[in-house]
Amino acid sequence: MTAKILIVTGDAAESLEVLYPYQRLREEGYDVHIAAPTRKKLQFVVHDFEPGFDTYTEKPGYTWPADLAFSEVDPGDYVAIVIPGGRAPEYLRNDPELRKILKSFFDSDKPVAQICHGPLLTAAIDSLRGRRVTAYPALELDMQAAGATFQDAEAVVDGTLVSSRAWPDHSGWMREFLTVLRAKAPVT
Repeated sequence: MTAKILIVTGDAAESLEVLYPYQRLREEGYDVHIAAPTRKKLQFVVHDFEPGFDTYTEKPGYTWPADLAFSEVDPGDYVAIVIPGGRAPEYLRNDPELRKILKSFFDSDKPVAQICHGPLLTAAIDSLRGRRVTAYPALELDMQAAGATFQDAEAVVDGTLVSSRAWPDHSGWMREFLTVLRAKAPVT
């Protein structure tokens, strides 16, 4: 049976931060499922930088169907989880079903990949305390408030938790996550 990986996301997730790990992990041989608050076609976004702006801009991105709703997820069916960024984590952190899913992965010490604003979700379940992480640089204070040591780096590995700043760091993020996956949950 092929090892399964769960991506948890919603509307306004960063397109590249959902679809790059989705494709890369499938390429590696994993069975990848996308879960969201409900089964529906999700609307992702593109964040980019424009001259003269102090922060990123947001434009409509790709659409993609969610394979299942958070309420349908059995965390025991999955060997790892990916938490993309974008704006989705701002509201997803309030979802009690998603918090239960995330807690299960941390309680079982399964591999977790988080990027950009994704760490807002792991902070919401108090799973960053005492850990080293990175995130979108504007979240440095949020990560510190969650009890983490923030590092401004392409990818930070703390045990089975692999974090990254944003989509420009994808290659380093997935390289480190695949190293953890191959050790903890190899493709069979």
